[in-house]
Amino acid sequence: MSDEVQLACEPDFDVLAESDDWIAVSKAAPLIVHPTDKKGQATLLCGLQQLLAYEIVNGVKLSIINRLDRETSGVVLVAKHKSAARAFNRAMERREVAKGYLAIMDGQPEWEEVVVDQPIGNQRDEMESAIWLKQRVMPSGRESVTKFNVLQRYEGFCLVRVSPKTGRMHQIRVHAQWLGHPLVGDKIYGPNERFYLEHIESGWSASMASKLMLPRQALHAESLKMQYGEVMLKWHAPLADDLVQFLSRYPRLSR
Repeated sequence: MSDEVQLACEPDFDVLAESDDWIAVSKAAPLIVHPTDKKGQATLLCGLQQLLAYEIVNGVKLSIINRLDRETSGVVLVAKHKSAARAFNRAMERREVAKGYLAIMDGQPEWEEVVVDQPIGNQRDEMESAIWLKQRVMPSGRESVTKFNVLQRYEGFCLVRVSPKTGRMHQIRVHAQWLGHPLVGDKIYGPNERFYLEHIESGWSASMASKLMLPRQALHAESLKMQYGEVMLKWHAPLADDLVQFLSRYPRLSR
């Protein structure tokens, strides 16, 4: 496996802003946000615990507010105590949080802006599924609304700004697939879901590289905005370097 496509799993993140109540960071991919059953894996939470060790000794209790998939980069908000966590979680439940993403979609959509209002549910509820967490658009699913805006077109791809109005599992990726323009690098919702299973079994391969183009899904949490008490908080993370480098290899198309 070459250095160009190897994804190193390290506690790689940058602090965007911090207060006594919260810390906002921009995480890289494929960093896992929260520990799993697999021991020894680097996680964002473990990295934050090391960074804030002194505060934790003095009573700080970290609580991750918005969890991103390991292969999604960008803004993650973490509360430092229970009252802040409750306030942030209430805002999330009331849909008072504005989330902004950047994504690279395969192909050239016929639209410049579109709103997808299609319910999403677990694929296993309607059919057999080799991937237990795979979601899909289905009538019996939960309300799911996503807005897509094309920012720039490239040869074979387009950079879009995505504004999810609801927060379903894999929502952006499912709606992108439903539109016929899945995210570049998406192992589940891209050209073949078998890539996801193969990646688990044997890791990244040349055949995946030729079809997926990127070793991770091209999705980046660019911004997060919410009211906290009397203050409107907003955090912003520029597009991740690996996605910038990917786009730089392709000619821009005029509108």
